[in-house]
Amino acid sequence: MIKGELLYEGKAKSVFRTDNPGELLIYFKDDATALNGEKHGIIEGKGIINNKLSEFFFKQLKDRGVKSHFVEKIGEREMIVKKLDMIKLEVVVRNIVAGSLVKRLGLEEGTQLPVPVVEYYYKSDELGDPMLNRYHIMALDLAKIDELNQMEHVAFSVNTILRDLLRAKNVDLIDFKLEFGRLDGEVILADEISPDNCRFWDTVTHEKLDKDRFRQDLGGVEEAYQEMLKRLTL
Repeated sequence: MIKGELLYEGKAKSVFRTDNPGELLIYFKDDATALNGEKHGIIEGKGIINNKLSEFFFKQLKDRGVKSHFVEKIGEREMIVKKLDMIKLEVVVRNIVAGSLVKRLGLEEGTQLPVPVVEYYYKSDELGDPMLNRYHIMALDLAKIDELNQMEHVAFSVNTILRDLLRAKNVDLIDFKLEFGRLDGEVILADEISPDNCRFWDTVTHEKLDKDRFRQDLGGVEEAYQEMLKRLTL
């Protein structure tokens, strides 16, 4: 596999061409941002851990029938993925109240939601990734109704699978963000699954084991990421 031209430099990952036109190389960085890019920092070893955890989750999902862009991990910080026509949406699934939901709904952090909540956000740094509903999405021609139905179906399936996996490791899945892309007319899972885009809490102590430790200056950020890797893969 030949690493080619840099196509995209993101907040946490870099994307490169490869010698296979149908595949890309993703490099996971230690850079961290929060608060819509206002806060910047480095979480030592984060890229290595997120690469390993994403590989773990994508393989677990594949074994249970959920397709993703993942092909293989080829280094500590690098994985090969299928090249997709990315959909400019973030699909967020919430099981327990945390983050922005506390302010928006006036509920106490940690409140168990009676049903999982799905939210859509427009991937636009210029606009601050605003929340959208289905009608906004169709008006902007970001996705068709059948694609939205498929994304929600996959999101709920991922939620069920991950909650069961994590519960066995004494971790609660509070919420998480997914991204999707098109491949040969089919919508499949993309991006990553890691403490960067999921909220993980210890089931007993409710200790936060994710990027919120960085967002909220709680300390022990690197240790939290390492703990998630240890629980899931060792």
